[in-house]
Amino acid sequence: MDNHPSEKRLPFLKQHWVTPMLMAILILPVLILLPWQSQKIEFRNRQEQLIADTLWVEQGIRFHLLRNEENLRFLGDTIIANSKVSEQLKERFSDLIESHPELQQLVWLDANDHVRYSTREFKLDDMSPLSQEAIEHARESRTPQYSEPAVQEAQDRAIFMDYHLPLFKDDQYIGSLVLTYKMSVILENMVPWWFAKDNQISLSDLDDNVFAQRSDGGYGRNVYTHSRSLNLSGVNLILKTNSIKEAPKLLSNYLVAAVVLMGLGLLWSLWALWRDILRRQAAETALREQIAFRSAMEKSVVTGLRVRSMDGELVYVNQAFCDMVGYREDQLLGQKAPMVFWASEAIESYKKRSSNSSNYDSLNGFETVYKHADGHRIPVLIYESALLNDDGEQTGWMGSILDISERKKSEQVLREHEERLESSARLATMGELASVMAHELNQPLAAISSYATGALNMMKSGNLDAEMLQPALTQMQNQAQRAGQIIRSVHGFVAKREPNRVPLQLMAIFNSILPLIKLQAKSYLIGVEIYIDDPLPDVLVDAISLEQVILNLTRNALQAMQELTLTQRILQIEVKRVDNYVLTEVIDHGTGIPPEVAERLFSPFFSTKSEGMGMGLNICRTIIEFHGGQLTYRDNPNGGTIFSFTLPLANPQAHAQTDTPIDLPTELPTDLPTDTQKG
Repeated sequence: MDNHPSEKRLPFLKQHWVTPMLMAILILPVLILLPWQSQKIEFRNRQEQLIADTLWVEQGIRFHLLRNEENLRFLGDTIIANSKVSEQLKERFSDLIESHPELQQLVWLDANDHVRYSTREFKLDDMSPLSQEAIEHARESRTPQYSEPAVQEAQDRAIFMDYHLPLFKDDQYIGSLVLTYKMSVILENMVPWWFAKDNQISLSDLDDNVFAQRSDGGYGRNVYTHSRSLNLSGVNLILKTNSIKEAPKLLSNYLVAAVVLMGLGLLWSLWALWRDILRRQAAETALREQIAFRSAMEKSVVTGLRVRSMDGELVYVNQAFCDMVGYREDQLLGQKAPMVFWASEAIESYKKRSSNSSNYDSLNGFETVYKHADGHRIPVLIYESALLNDDGEQTGWMGSILDISERKKSEQVLREHEERLESSARLATMGELASVMAHELNQPLAAISSYATGALNMMKSGNLDAEMLQPALTQMQNQAQRAGQIIRSVHGFVAKREPNRVPLQLMAIFNSILPLIKLQAKSYLIGVEIYIDDPLPDVLVDAISLEQVILNLTRNALQAMQELTLTQRILQIEVKRVDNYVLTEVIDHGTGIPPEVAERLFSPFFSTKSEGMGMGLNICRTIIEFHGGQLTYRDNPNGGTIFSFTLPLANPQAHAQTDTPIDLPTELPTDLPTDTQKG
């Protein structure tokens, strides 16, 4: 017979009941030992604090004494250098005493112990025997000495301590400086008030003879005490501290109440813990199953998934999306516009789409660019639709993101193939021109050869008739002129000649080809900035030829920047008037032109591109010179190259400048340094 379900759960309940009981057995001894341990810790902390404070006070007293010693040494050096009692020396004596209340007086004794100067009335008999012994010892050892503290009858039996500084000049004793401390004032001025409020402080010798004592808060209770030796030269002073605090009580009222409450709380927590264990186990089991299923599903999806709330906050991303943009999940969740993976050149487009999410085409999607964590750009295709809950209410936006980098690479390869086909077509055109020229020259040359043969035959036969020979020579002359005319026509097409141009506005030309420039720039993910002075005077140009020049220069500039980071990919075009010319500059931020390339930059059939013909810049220069201008290049100070060309004004006299001219050269140089081959 099967057991009852409750009987099956009984071992489980017993197993989870044992843990709280063991916890109670361990916690109760801790609660019992807690007051005693707390008392020990409090006692130790107070003692350690007293030791640290005493050490700090001892260092403060030592610092004051050392500073006074240093000041006295400076006075001694002054006396050694000039043994006269000057007014300046008297002022320095007085300043030292007045600025340090613990100093009673300062005396200058000569080599015979006669008083040279003293800050107050002083007789040698006022000096204690201990101080006289110290001055003798200082003189013999040639080192400063403190005297043992002693009572001076002349000073109301107060206890004083002298510091003796012997003075020597050229190894000859010339006197001493004696600095007198009042022991009680040392404690009053050198011990902080907050320390004296909680402790009784005293200065004594090794035999516990007290020289000074301070007890602002009362006498010490001999519970917390500590002593420090000052270790002064010639005397050992002991700094003793005795705290006025009592020993900590073993058990205070608040601690008893805390123990009782903790005991009651422990019993309640054991019951609550037993009650909640089953609930938690069931919830954890269900959660583990859901997490395992969701994790398996997310790992099998290669499409990036993201969820945005109604206010634009990123609330969910899968691992494929994290791998796509190079950020961890915790770095992405909670973000709002602008997101870290938004590319700078497309931020405005992102914001516009985020604010008009209802206009998304969830079937066709839209293309944009994301920025990877390492900085490189990722072309993506995004499908986004409304995220609905069980009640049909929209709670956010669900997006599916596809990495279309491979598709873009295929499109780029296709474009490159198309460009190579165009290059082949240009070569074919040049071949056709050569074929036409050969065909046109073949007929007059054949006629000349025929007439020449006939004339030679007449001469060989001896029947040379001038009337018969003249028509042949005339035909030879006509055919030679015809061949020369053909050659002159081809030569006139490629050689310099006076330009045949019409007045035009450059603004109109740029408006015509700007869509083509932006189309090229978009394929390289490059921004275009055009600055054209308005108004500009007319220039004499052939529109078709000039468009060919501008498109060729801009295309070269775009190709020079394709290896840069996207923030650096900016194509700049500037058009302005300079004297009787209009100057156009095409500026890129690429790698520049190496010197070895610059030497052959405009040479025909020279190119650094594997698919290039080497005719682009050569043709551009020919066209500009045909228009009466110049095509030059120079380094871009910010990296890259600046190609410039000038075009003459249609009517320079009618557009003469009356304002201050722009600080630019009127004639562009042709021997500037270069950086990169452009075509």
